[in-house]
This record gives sequence, C-alpha cells and structure tokens, in this order.
Amino acid sequence: MSTAVAESPADIKERNKKLIGEVLEAYPDKSAKRRAKHLNTYDAEKAECSVKSNIKSIPGVMTIRGCAYAGSKGVVWGPIKDMVHISHGPVGCGQYSWGSRRNYYKGTTGVDTFGTMQFTSDFQEKDIVFGGDKKLGKIIDEIQELFPLSKGISVQSECPIGLIGDDIEAVSKAKSKQYDGKPIIPVRCEGFRGVSQSLGHHIANDVIRDWVFDKAGEKNAGFQSTPYDVAIIGDYNIGGDAWASRILLEEMGLRVIAQWSGDGTIAELENTPKAKLNILHCYRSMNYITRHMEEKFGIPWVEYNFFGPTKIEASLREIASKFDDKIKEGAERVIAKYKPQMEAVIAKYRPRLEGKKVMLYVGGLRPRHVIGAYEDLGMEVVGTGYEFGHNDDYQRTTHYVKDGTLIYDDVTGYEFEKFVEKVRPDLVGSGVKEKYIFQKMGVPFRQMHSWDYSGPYHGYDGFGIFARDMDIAINAPVWKLTKAPWS
Repeated sequence: MSTAVAESPADIKERNKKLIGEVLEAYPDKSAKRRAKHLNTYDAEKAECSVKSNIKSIPGVMTIRGCAYAGSKGVVWGPIKDMVHISHGPVGCGQYSWGSRRNYYKGTTGVDTFGTMQFTSDFQEKDIVFGGDKKLGKIIDEIQELFPLSKGISVQSECPIGLIGDDIEAVSKAKSKQYDGKPIIPVRCEGFRGVSQSLGHHIANDVIRDWVFDKAGEKNAGFQSTPYDVAIIGDYNIGGDAWASRILLEEMGLRVIAQWSGDGTIAELENTPKAKLNILHCYRSMNYITRHMEEKFGIPWVEYNFFGPTKIEASLREIASKFDDKIKEGAERVIAKYKPQMEAVIAKYRPRLEGKKVMLYVGGLRPRHVIGAYEDLGMEVVGTGYEFGHNDDYQRTTHYVKDGTLIYDDVTGYEFEKFVEKVRPDLVGSGVKEKYIFQKMGVPFRQMHSWDYSGPYHGYDGFGIFARDMDIAINAPVWKLTKAPWS
C-alpha cells in the first residue's frame, strides 16, 4: 500500500491540495466554500496549519463530534470514581454514554466507586410538562440511602433541562445542606450548548472552580504538603494510562497528590490547589482549570506527552526542570532505567513497521501527541485532524507534523473516506464510528479513543503495548483476504 517513490514536501503539498479540491467538488457551492476553510496542508515555511476550527458543523453533513453533555459527563466528571453522576433527563443520553470509555479505577463498584454504574432521572413526558425538580430531589434521597459511602453527587443536565428550566442549582444547594454539606454539584452541560463536546469540558472546568474549589473551605486544612507535590491533569486512565504515567513521576521523586480525572476522587480535586506543579496531558479538556489555578493560586503548569520514548524523555526532563537537582537526577535515572526496554521494543517492531503511513482523526490531544510514538517505530503520519480542536490545538500540532501533511478539522465521513481512498495509508487511527467502515474497505484500523480495548499506551509500559497493537493491526494476515473497493 505504501509507495516506494520518495516525494518532496512540495510534491506532497501539491498532491494534497489537489485532493482537497477533488473532495470539495462533491458539495454544493455554498457548502464547499464553508468546508474549504477546514481542509488544508501544513506549511512549514509559515509554521501554520491554517484551518478554521471550533465552528458549528454544517447541518445535514455527517459529523463525528459529540455534545457538551458528552464533554462534561463522559470526559471530565464521569471518571471521578467516588461520586455518583446523575444523567438528568431522558434515558437515551445516559444509556449511550454508559461505560463508553475505559476509565480504569481501583475500588468496589456500588460500594465506594461508581464509575461503571449509570444513574438517570429517566425523564418522561409528564416531567417535561411539569418539571423534574422534585424527581431530582427524590433521586438524590434514594442515592444517599442506597450508596451512603458515595462522597458526592453531580447532576449532569441533558438538553430538555435547559429547555424547560429545571432549577438544578436550587435542588443541589438544598440537598447538600440536608446532607451536612455533602458535595452535590449541578453541571449545566445541556447537549445543545456550543458546537461540540469542547464546551462541555469548559463548563465542567468552571463548575469545578465554582463548586469544588470555592466551597472546599477547610476540608484540606490538614493536608501535609511537600516540595514535590504534583497533580496529573487531563489523564482519564484509559486502559490504565494514568497508572503507567504515575509510575514514572513517582520513580523520579515526585508525589502525585491528585489524578484528574481517571481513578480520581473528589478529595483529590479539592487538594489540587496545594500542588507545586500541574502537569497537563489533555490540553483541550483541562487547560481552562490549570490556567485558573495559575492565576488564582500561583500554580504553574506544563503540558507533557508520554507517548513513545522520544516524547517521554523530553517530557520527563521538562517536568524535572521545574524542580531541584534531586528531581532532575531522578528523571535521568528513570530515562536510563527504561532505555534498554525501549530499545528492545523498537528493535522488535520497527523492522515490521518502517515506512508505513498513518492517517489520524481523533479528539483531545491524540492527533498530535501520538505522532512521536509512530515516528519512534519508523512510521509516518501523513494526515491528521481534530474532531473538536481549537486554533491553539492546531498551532500546537505544527511542532509534530511534516511539511505538506494533510490537515482536516471536523472532517465529514465522506471527506475522510475519500482522503483514505486517495492517500492509501497503511493504517487509520480514529474512533469506533469509523472503525468498521475502513476495515470493510480493507484498511487496517486502530480505535484511538480508547485503544481498541487494549492499553495502556502512555508511559514506557504503554509503548510496548502500542507497538504490538500497531503491528497486529497492519500485519494481520486477514488483509490478504480482503479487497478494497477501489482495487
């Protein structure tokens, strides 16, 4: 599938520009003009991707985005394990989001952890007509009786709540007072807000600011601080990612006092303002709260990338640079410890993957952060894009991609299929909605939202699993038995 003829960046850029033009020809003029703003190539000379982003999708054109509810409940709040998260509204949203991500956690489900349980107010027609405030209050009472070890409750509002005007803030305040100040937190994350799940992240961050930090009071007064306290922000522990990352941070001498939000707790959220450094993995979902903590509490933050040994090494040194020589020496010790292991992984898999081309289309940080891991294996990312990225995400991507790389924002199903048909990558990394389409087209695929039921992919432990999974996907003998539609 890969071409053996080496192309210059200028040739690649020209070919990709022509491809974009061909794809746009299928649209009516008005739609083509709008979509053209979201498709481009990376220009190394200008150091920019030049695509429009965070703009409402075109009605009638299939998008792969989620909604604000998905961003809040599915990403930020849902993984906080010792809280019950109510999907307030009809059952559909809650059912669809139930267990859709593999946010691993330690605890006893239904006793002190609730991440894989689903709680919904199951709105019916009468609730739309008469309101659901009383029903919400009754549900909170039932949760308190059935799950007394829960440390808090969040109310994740679905679309009808914003339309009918349920006062979830009043209910939350009243019930929190009734239960001796137990955190009951209303989240106005109705799905119709904003253009994608990105606004749901922002809303969830603001709620943590207003309903957790501002109300924590003296809860963390007994917290014993050390000079090496850090908080992992924006790692959702998919397949155990945060655990793999935490091992390295602790081995270099740091103390992780909070994990946001995979395997995280409400107490960890409350303790985070005591950290000496916030280390941010998923910039898109959590940059809002780290910026707030920097402004209000004076806590610096640094973005890190634990995909692949090259980026892990650079990130460990960047994190260590914020501390004293003890931590800097610890970082070098960790890098040296795992170097033979990484060399063995590369020696095993790089000969099988060298020169293979990859196209990505994912959310959060993955469209850029995983590029280094592919390159460590000798692979090349020839196209990448975000489901719900903002301009600063694309600017950050310029540090990862090569000149002429195909860049696409909020790519439609039609566009993505056409790009894959013409570019002929050896592997596509995207979401579950795209997985079976491309596999039926005879293209190897990895589901890169939740690691296709594998993982972890973060850290040194994760890189070996990542390399194995890419090899399995590309070199599986099944592809010799399939025929692409264009063949």
